[in-house]
Amino acid sequence: MTIFVVHEFVLLKNCDTPMSYIGAGVAPGGAQATVKSGNPLKALFDANKPAFGGWQMIPGATISRLLAQSGLDWVLVDCEHGGMDDRAMHEAVPAIAALGVSPIVRIPGMEPWMVKRALDTGAHGVLVPLLRTVKEAEDLVQAAKFPPWGKRGFGSPYSAKQFGRTISSLDYLNQGNESILTMVQIETKEALEDVDAIAAVEGIDVLFVGPFDLGNNIGHRITEAGIPQELETALVKIQAAAAKAGKKSGIYTLDPAHAKKCHQMGFDMIHVVTDYMAIEDSAKQSLTASTT
Repeated sequence: MTIFVVHEFVLLKNCDTPMSYIGAGVAPGGAQATVKSGNPLKALFDANKPAFGGWQMIPGATISRLLAQSGLDWVLVDCEHGGMDDRAMHEAVPAIAALGVSPIVRIPGMEPWMVKRALDTGAHGVLVPLLRTVKEAEDLVQAAKFPPWGKRGFGSPYSAKQFGRTISSLDYLNQGNESILTMVQIETKEALEDVDAIAAVEGIDVLFVGPFDLGNNIGHRITEAGIPQELETALVKIQAAAAKAGKKSGIYTLDPAHAKKCHQMGFDMIHVVTDYMAIEDSAKQSLTASTT
């Protein structure tokens, strides 16, 4: 059992738990921690291992901790469709990071100030929805990266410590560009048609599929019968484009069976649970078990 400190909290993690060193400022083998070593999702990507994660739509640091302590590799804080405002985002990110899990923030749009606000919390990555063009992907990289790679401003007092207790603000400034993940959602017809060029944009790390919006936008929406073949073909195309460009692919899945299938298909970043649905499903199951 390893004991380490993150801010004022003492945390216990099993010695064989990946990234258990994050809060201690020490990387495996006793090496000095870096911003990159403090990003569990980035470490899994670099090791070519799949990463399984959850969606937080309900505000509250308690929800953040419940998801993070369940064994997930990453938790996405959903500021697009979830009830997560600016304050809830600032509470969720450190709560997730403190448990050795990567907090990812999905912002509502792709304005540069939104990108900066999300990353200034210390998020390990940012996800932008409804991407359409290569130019939008290039603009996102500019907003997410410090000069000379981009145009992001520097000054948040919160960012560095979400990568490790000993990480300084200067460490974050000097190492952040290569350590923070920049992700785009492929869920429009335009993005699907130009997915190879989008995948090739330098600084884009992950192509993340939003299957519901993608299905709607290409005219083959998901129904109770499942995923249409045309949408299945689109998923394969996106995954292949990411792999060809040396990037990672991610997907929001419909259920555990779909998550398992996407893992077998070769997706690297796989959603397996959403807080809202998990609570509702659990309540229904408990009620059914208690009354039948």
